[in-house]
Amino acid sequence: MSSFQINFGATEIDTAGDDIDVLFAMNPAALKTNLSALKQGGVIFADTYEFNARNLAKAGYASNPLEDGSLKGYQVEALNVTQLTLDAVKPFGLGNKEAIRTKNMWTLGLALWLFDRDRQPLVDWINGKFAKKADIAAANVAALNAGHAFGETAELGLKRVHLNPIESQPGLYRTITGGEALSLGLVAGAQLSGLELFLGSYPITPASPLLHALAKLKEFGVTTFQAEDEIAAICAAIGASYAGKLGITSSSGPGIALKGEAMGLAIMTELPLVIVNSQRGGPSTGLPTKTEQSDLYQAVYGRNGDAPLAVIAARSAADCFDAAIEACRLAVQFMTPVMLLTDGYIANAAEPWRVPSLGDYAPFPVQFHTTPPAEGERLNPTPATRKPWRASGSSPARRASPTGSAASRKATTPATSATTPPTTRR
Repeated sequence: MSSFQINFGATEIDTAGDDIDVLFAMNPAALKTNLSALKQGGVIFADTYEFNARNLAKAGYASNPLEDGSLKGYQVEALNVTQLTLDAVKPFGLGNKEAIRTKNMWTLGLALWLFDRDRQPLVDWINGKFAKKADIAAANVAALNAGHAFGETAELGLKRVHLNPIESQPGLYRTITGGEALSLGLVAGAQLSGLELFLGSYPITPASPLLHALAKLKEFGVTTFQAEDEIAAICAAIGASYAGKLGITSSSGPGIALKGEAMGLAIMTELPLVIVNSQRGGPSTGLPTKTEQSDLYQAVYGRNGDAPLAVIAARSAADCFDAAIEACRLAVQFMTPVMLLTDGYIANAAEPWRVPSLGDYAPFPVQFHTTPPAEGERLNPTPATRKPWRASGSSPARRASPTGSAASRKATTPATSATTPPTTRR
């Protein structure tokens, strides 16, 4: 059984977790598997050809759901899709097996009619896909057109829906995954703070794409370290922050649990650290490929004693870029670890992303101190000030951005002396 879910709308869709409006059930197993995701009152198109006794028994149905009233809360359109498709492609002389394969195109044609979508882009794709098999291309186009024509002529009792295109801001767009956007956002955050980036990580699904992406960005002053375990990874990142780098560590739920004690160390020593948690199903090491957003309590409270830290959650793949910059800003401004939450879906999903200009982002250069605080001096910042960074040794040399952007050049300029900061910035 194959399953496809398409999401489109007049407003931006952040995740694929919305309830389904229309379900095309090509067989009983597809209906049983996906019915729970269909909203009440939703539309079901079912291929009656496949709802035979053998397929119903294989799916675990004691009776035919299209006839026993169990689908009373839905709009059910029972159609013999297979036979309608065979009739549509009969002139092309395909074998029965090849002809039945085109029923996906028949169904898609009906869906395009229902949502008033243009068929031509799909026709062009089919002709390109099967350029060397003209009969297969013609049969698929015929099936597509037949499904669309059926919607136009049959009295289905369904209201046709038209959705206008989403208005997008002008600019340069590219397709990006959450892992890629996160890596670029962390690099941008390092550039805006004038620091080199260090990632200490241990491979774990679904957090590994961040390690893979950052390992390719060495020209931006990025150092990646694949540690022997989760504890070594975060302790290496803390050591990098102690040496004046921007320390980053990444993992998923089980690995975050192992990092808990070291998070307390970073909080106690007042060092900036960004901890990326690509959430997955649990508990423990189970269900590594199942997406969940269930680590909020762990992120907020998952340490012993009084050890609070900031928590940020990205809402989509493209949003990971800005969320990563904000995590870096908070970490270096308040000298504290920051937890950045994504999940398995966000890490691996792709969406259009409007490429920003770093000139649109205000730099947040760090302030280093090497002299010990006076007796009784408090280093807690107010919202308008920055906490001084007491890194080991003298202020580390800052790396100029190879991009040469104005924002990056500003970020590489120290804000003040390493030993005599203005008191207003304490």
